Amino acid sequence: MSELIDNRAQRIRTLKHVIKRLHEGGAPEEVKAQLAALVRETDASEIAEMEQELIAEGMPVEEVRSMCDLHAQVLREVMAEPKERPIEPGHPVDTFRIENAAVQKVVEEMRAAIAEVSKQADKELADAAALGRWRQAFNELMDVEKHYRRKENLLFSCLERHGITGPPKVMWAKDDEVRGLLKALGAALKAPHKTAGEWKRVATDVAEPALNAVTEMIYKEEKILLPMALETLTEDEWAEIWSQSPEYGWCLVEPREGYTPPKAVGPEAPVEVPEGGALVFPTGSLTFEQLRGLFGALPVDLTFVDADDRVAYFSAGPDRVFARSKAIIGRKVQHCHPPGSVGVVEKILSDFRSGRQDVAEFWIELHGTFVHIRYFAVRDEQGGYLGTLEVTQDATHIRSLTGERRLLQYDSAHD
Repeated sequence: MSELIDNRAQRIRTLKHVIKRLHEGGAPEEVKAQLAALVRETDASEIAEMEQELIAEGMPVEEVRSMCDLHAQVLREVMAEPKERPIEPGHPVDTFRIENAAVQKVVEEMRAAIAEVSKQADKELADAAALGRWRQAFNELMDVEKHYRRKENLLFSCLERHGITGPPKVMWAKDDEVRGLLKALGAALKAPHKTAGEWKRVATDVAEPALNAVTEMIYKEEKILLPMALETLTEDEWAEIWSQSPEYGWCLVEPREGYTPPKAVGPEAPVEVPEGGALVFPTGSLTFEQLRGLFGALPVDLTFVDADDRVAYFSAGPDRVFARSKAIIGRKVQHCHPPGSVGVVEKILSDFRSGRQDVAEFWIELHGTFVHIRYFAVRDEQGGYLGTLEVTQDATHIRSLTGERRLLQYDSAHD
C-alpha cells in the first residue's frame, strides 16, 4: 500500500510528475489512479504552483492550456474543498461567484431549449419558440465577456504582483478558447439552417462544446482561481479591484450591497501636485490641471509603456475605445494581452527598442466602428528608447466625412 504524501513541497513535485506523464501520453484513468494512490488531497495554491513551475521549466503556455481540461479531470478527485472564509456581499469574490451562478443558470436554460429543438430532429422545420429561447439564452450568455475582462485585467494583474504569472496566462488562454467557441456558436445561430435535423447538428457540434467550456471555466474559477486569490491578495488589492470593476461592467447580475473597502482607492483618490504646479517645456508651460484637462480632451486614447515594458500611464477620456483600469499601472504589458497576441507585442517592443522601427499601425472593425491603432517609439534627445506610446482612435466619423465644412456648426447641443 502506497504511503500518502502529506508534505506540501513533495505534493507539488508529485503533481508535476503525474501531469508530465499526462502530457507524454499517459491515459487519464491511469494517471488519476496513480495520483489517488500518492496524494490524499491538494489545494488551489498547490495546483497553481505546479502549473507555474511547469511553465518556468520550459513547458509552453499553449501546451498547458491544451491539456488544462485533462488536468482538471485528473485532479478533481484529490482537490480539497476550499476553506470557507466569510465574504461580505458585494466583495469582488462574491460578485464573481453570483455571476458564475447566473451564467450557469443561462447555460441550463440554453441546454433546455436545445433539447426541445433536438428532440424534433425528424421534423421538417425546427420549433420556432424553442429556437427563440436558444437565441435569447445565447445573447444573455455573451454577457460573460464582462466577467472575463474584469478577471483578466484586474484579478490577474493583482496576482502577478505576488509572482503568480503562469496560471493567469493559462486561464486567459482558456478564456480566449471559450470566446472562440461562443463566436462560432453565434455565427451558427445566425446561419440559415432550416430543418430540425440541421439544428440538432449545430447543437452537437457547436453548442455543446461551447457550453462545456463555459461550465468548465466556472469550475476552475470556483475551485482554483478564487480560493487562490483569497489566500493571496491583500485587503487593499481587493478594494482596488472593487473600485475599478465598474469600468468593465457586470455580467447578468449587479453586485450586492454590503462590502465596504478599507480606504478610498481608485480614480477619485487625490493626486499630489508638486509645489508650483507647472511643467515648463521648450515650447511653453502647463499647470498640472491644464495638463490633465488637455489629456482628457484629446479625441484619442493614450497608453504609455516605459522602457522596462511596464504600463506607466493611460489617459482617462470619457469615451475610451478599450477600457483601462488603474490595476494595469506597473504591470508588464505582455501580461495585459491574451497569450495569442503576446508575440506581436514582443516584436513591436523589440523593433522599437533596437531602433529598427518607430511606428506600427493597425486598423480593425469593432462592433460597427472603425478603430485606428498606432504605436510610436518614444525616444530622448539622444535617441535612447524611453518606451512605447499607443494611440487608439475611433475613426468612424472621420472616415465618413466628404466635401467641406467651412462654416461653424456644432454637432451636439448643450443647454
